Amino acid sequence: MRILLVEDNALLGDAVCVGLTQAGFTVDWVKDGRAALTAASAGWHDLVVLDLGLPGISGQQVLSALRKEANDIPVLILTARDTVDQRIAGLDAGADDYMTKPFDMDELCARVRALLRRRAGRAAPLLNHGDIILDPAAHVATQQGESVNLSHREFSMLQLLLESAGRVLSRQHFEESLYGWDEEIESNAIEVHIHHLRKKLGSDLIRTVRGVGYTIDKV
Repeated sequence: MRILLVEDNALLGDAVCVGLTQAGFTVDWVKDGRAALTAASAGWHDLVVLDLGLPGISGQQVLSALRKEANDIPVLILTARDTVDQRIAGLDAGADDYMTKPFDMDELCARVRALLRRRAGRAAPLLNHGDIILDPAAHVATQQGESVNLSHREFSMLQLLLESAGRVLSRQHFEESLYGWDEEIESNAIEVHIHHLRKKLGSDLIRTVRGVGYTIDKV
């Protein structure tokens, strides 16, 4: 899952990037409101973590502009503005969640996972498909009760496929979800990840739809 972080404080932004990356997310970081609005409008990201006190366009203005565009991307406000009135204003402006600084990194990751679950239309924290169980919070995959060793990208790809079971996902969709701006993508990277997943979980789990992409059929 790909997160857009909007934070102008260099030390805090770096720490949040590290924490979200360690939790299994792909993170793109921008430091001002104009860049945030451009990036959030492009459709590459699954969620925005948004500071309010930004140079140029404020975080509140970014949020209002996104909602005026009918952009329904989940937005989690992360700010030092901690009064009740400020929290109410942020939520009423279209934010999906609101956290104040200082904050606990584990709680931020948990709130991000909760918002992504809601966007995917599921309430359960675990993803189940036959004998496969995926735990995004613990970043653990099991098959028939046995742990399966997956790389970061293999895990993220499997999560995307399971959350979209029955739908075909294109190569471009995987690339946009799994890789950040500053990462090079090998021409056959997606095919390699699919090959490894089939080798570890069974060759019949992921079906190729020629010329379109890949899917996991609904159970």
